[in-house]
Amino acid sequence: MPKAPVQKKCRVHREVSRVSTKAGVKGAKPAGATVAQGLVFNTDLGQHILKNPLVITAMLEKAGLKSTDTVLEVGPGTGNMTTKLLERVKRVVACEIDSRMVAELHKRFLSTALHSKLDIRIGDVLKAELPVFDVCVANLPYQISSPFVFKLLLHRPLFRCAVLMFQKEFAERLVAKPGDKLYCRLTANTQLLAKVDHLMKVGKNNFRPPPKVESSVVRIEPKNPVPDINFSEWDGLLRIIFVRKNKTLSAAFKQTSVLQTLEKNYKTWCSLQEKKIPEDFSMKDKIEDILVNGKFNKKRARQMDQDDFLALLHAFNKEGIHFV
Repeated sequence: MPKAPVQKKCRVHREVSRVSTKAGVKGAKPAGATVAQGLVFNTDLGQHILKNPLVITAMLEKAGLKSTDTVLEVGPGTGNMTTKLLERVKRVVACEIDSRMVAELHKRFLSTALHSKLDIRIGDVLKAELPVFDVCVANLPYQISSPFVFKLLLHRPLFRCAVLMFQKEFAERLVAKPGDKLYCRLTANTQLLAKVDHLMKVGKNNFRPPPKVESSVVRIEPKNPVPDINFSEWDGLLRIIFVRKNKTLSAAFKQTSVLQTLEKNYKTWCSLQEKKIPEDFSMKDKIEDILVNGKFNKKRARQMDQDDFLALLHAFNKEGIHFV
């Protein structure tokens, strides 16, 4: 990534520095690291290199790549997927946090005709501004899965699709349906903004070193046009009702902290609207009235779909209750 101002190092940055330093000491092997082909792969950073060319090819085919595409790849590692991407598209922007892996990429491509199509950016992809791109294809470090998905979905201009490798359980959460055990806030947020499809399961032995969990590939296609909704409001509502997704909505909204926050937001709204608040006003009663009138009081988050969430949010907003 482009140069950034000096800032406090996060855990990932500290791990990179620790591994880079110890890898240079003869015989040193830090905890959470595996040596393969002379390189120290730090599994604490999610460094599990996808080595099976058949899996890589299948991912690229599902991405529907065009020769004119610019592709974003996150965590390219030693460049196994990068090579196949460069052979198919106009440009690849590869984002890598580990300077040792960056050196491997340069070593692999510097003297080839593909090098001119490769743009390597060093840094934390979660903190950097994403480039304009058509497609994202990546074997992601699993610990950044959730924040990266939402960084991707809130990115503008819209991209065509993303084909991403995730931990199997995380992938199952993305594609879950109302009533499923894994249905959660992540599910609802992702499916609000995108069409999500599970493409294939990938076993541990397709990686070097093998991870402790099974993996899956998911295709994410942003909805176009973008839903006309304030995402912060939407997410604020879902944060409340998914804390205990098996509880009724009536019970979820009786928590003291929730009532205090919503009352504060409501009073701010009333002030802006120059609306007088009755002396006997009760936020608890107002919320219960909204839930009962909309027949939401006995519903549970785990069984609600997108239309239910939208209707609930609209009912609250109509009465001046906001979640940001």
